[in-house]
Amino acid sequence: MGHQMMLSVRLDPALEARVSAESRRRGVTKSEVVKDALERVLGLKNPRELLEQVRSGKPMRRPGASASTGAGLKAKLRAKRPA
Repeated sequence: MGHQMMLSVRLDPALEARVSAESRRRGVTKSEVVKDALERVLGLKNPRELLEQVRSGKPMRRPGASASTGAGLKAKLRAKRPA
């Protein structure tokens, strides 16, 4: 991706709470949620093109992103259920 820069943005409490909730729901950082939203708003990421890429079987940007999802889900379920 090349050179990256840091950017600070002030969010009102309600928006920050929604970003945090979406971050937890997706299992990614808040930065990733914000970057994804910016890419979509700026036209750098088209949801239709992403869907077509998934359906085509082409490698995605983070090919190993879902490698450990099963283990993470099992751990969360075990944590919720008493032994």
